[in-house]
Amino acid sequence: MKNSKNSLLRTGLGLLLAAVPLPAMADEGMWLYNDPPRAQLKEHYGFEVTDAWLEHLQKSSVRFNSGGSGEFISEDGLILSNHHVGADTLQKLSTKEKDYLQQGFHAKTLEEEIKAPDLELNVLMGIEDVTARVNAAVKPGMTDDEASKARRAVMAEIEKESKDKTGERSDVVTLYQGGLYHLYRYKRYTDVRVVFAPEQQAAFYGGDPDNFEYPRFDLDVCFFRAWEDGKPAKIRHWLKWSQEGTKDGDLVFVSGHPGRTSRSLTMAELEYVRDVQLPRGMQRLYRAETILSAFSARSLENQRRAKDELFGVQNSRKARRGGLAGLQDPALFGKKAAEEKTLKEKIAGSPELKEALTAYDRIAAAQKVIGENAKLYGLLEGGGAFNSELFGIARTLVRAAAELPKPNGERLREFAEAGLESLKLSLFSSKPIYPDLEELQLTDSLGFLIEELGADAPLTQKILAGKSPSARAVQLLAGTRMLDVAFRQKLYEGGQAAIDAAKDDPMIALVLAVDNEARALRKIMEAQSEAKQQAHGQIAKAKFALQGTGTYPDATFTLRLAFGTVKGYEEGGLTVPPHTTLAGLYERSKEQENRPPFDLPKTWETAKPKLDLNVPYNFVSTADIIGGNSGSPVVDRKGEFVGIIFDGNIQSLVLDYAYSDTQARAVSVDSRGIVEALKNVYGADKLLGEIRTGKLTE
Repeated sequence: MKNSKNSLLRTGLGLLLAAVPLPAMADEGMWLYNDPPRAQLKEHYGFEVTDAWLEHLQKSSVRFNSGGSGEFISEDGLILSNHHVGADTLQKLSTKEKDYLQQGFHAKTLEEEIKAPDLELNVLMGIEDVTARVNAAVKPGMTDDEASKARRAVMAEIEKESKDKTGERSDVVTLYQGGLYHLYRYKRYTDVRVVFAPEQQAAFYGGDPDNFEYPRFDLDVCFFRAWEDGKPAKIRHWLKWSQEGTKDGDLVFVSGHPGRTSRSLTMAELEYVRDVQLPRGMQRLYRAETILSAFSARSLENQRRAKDELFGVQNSRKARRGGLAGLQDPALFGKKAAEEKTLKEKIAGSPELKEALTAYDRIAAAQKVIGENAKLYGLLEGGGAFNSELFGIARTLVRAAAELPKPNGERLREFAEAGLESLKLSLFSSKPIYPDLEELQLTDSLGFLIEELGADAPLTQKILAGKSPSARAVQLLAGTRMLDVAFRQKLYEGGQAAIDAAKDDPMIALVLAVDNEARALRKIMEAQSEAKQQAHGQIAKAKFALQGTGTYPDATFTLRLAFGTVKGYEEGGLTVPPHTTLAGLYERSKEQENRPPFDLPKTWETAKPKLDLNVPYNFVSTADIIGGNSGSPVVDRKGEFVGIIFDGNIQSLVLDYAYSDTQARAVSVDSRGIVEALKNVYGADKLLGEIRTGKLTE
């Protein structure tokens, strides 16, 4: 499912997420690798999960820190993900003369592979339960703020100890809203090179009209290679490419990094999401889509520069529209309310657990405070008033100077020792930043500030400094040195003294003018989030007492295992079969008279006589996915690669809040369709040889 950077229906959803203590639906779940659904798979499918099978799939799976998933498919570091996951990198590598995003790319030799400017890939190497140590840091009688600081300090301590000991990226992950804390250790790859990408028109065939729809006809793939010490990385765990693919009814598994789900939210939280958060977010997306579309229409070069960002905005807008529609469905919302009522009754019926009922009131109270501060928080700390990459860079530099001298455990989380390498990779990226696009977006966001707070508000006056949004944006961008990577490095390494000496930079000055207020708002929001987390932790403990830990936690952009069957569905009285074929692509083009976005790339028009049009192209399954799963491998019982997740259908957009297998489906590119395209459309024989053998070929 498309996320990519941001990561996100119809009524009549059928069965929804079952409330505790009822069991999950057959194919429901984004399961932890250290607590897989062994019993469900054995009971429903006769499949026994072995530790060796699980470890192999885990260590073959890759996380793209730009947002998305992928998988190793050869012993020489070859990685497969989605084209729309790779689009961020393709955009950064493109120029006016060479538009890799639109035209595609094919490195026929190792020397031709192009290094990504700032891409980090993570492979999960191990998981450790550190719940007892984290909980022990929070002493009885602590305030929410004190508890938050204590927890943050011990998490940073655990991460640093692990990083120093293993050399691996180490993240403490909060699960079950604070019910558990696990330490995830990752091997990092930062020398990542692009190997092959088709034209965007082949990858995203049908464009926005077909996005989140089915049937689909997309080659949404992009190949990368991980390098180490100046040569292709040697990989022990990689996925063998299936020659057989899938058929209707097959059991399949998805190993990926779902970004976020909200299935454990209370009714007070869901009401806020439905009535405030999603509508407000959609207004911003509609606004962004309008200005980016207008900018793109002015010239082909503008279109190229804004293409990836516009795609992300349109994708997020459509996803959130579907999620909001689900929450506005009385059947779904009534079901969620009934589930919460049932759980409360179960808790109330147990003298040992009934104290947990107070947690719901604490969550509601914290949510009220969050709602009261959300607008200003979104403008200042969330950057709604400063839609500018250069502003974000300046703020990171200002905060680094303030945070890095502090003890590791007292810093803001993004400046903790264990994550500094990743932070610097992004901060010192050589990616292109376009001043005209920066000016457009900054001007619009400063105008949005006026609309939200009023022109006479003291904060508005301070930020605009007596100028119009357009004039202020021009002033800020014309005078800043944030485009200079060497200057950024100088400020980062020079600390507070360097920041003080750079106060004449207008972007640094703007950050300093608003940072105290932004930090204060962040402190309020984090305190309320901490209060909610502690309350959710209390509810989670009650759930554990009622049913044990045999359920899965909400998604956290960490590796999860999902499963399901290859299965079509009924819609509008018609049966939608699980597979599409290459023939369907050409039929779709013909019925649309080959008009954009249903026009075929010239490579595909030319290749038609050579193709086996009966080859399966895309397929759907009941696997439980969400944004962040983009690029996840789909494997069969043998653990062989049979497809790659790239989307969900429109009915799946409610999966953030509740699972359904009535019509909701995960959409994948079929392994056989990929092979046919590489062979007979692109003539990528060397790449095809590596896929088939699992190693580089001459």
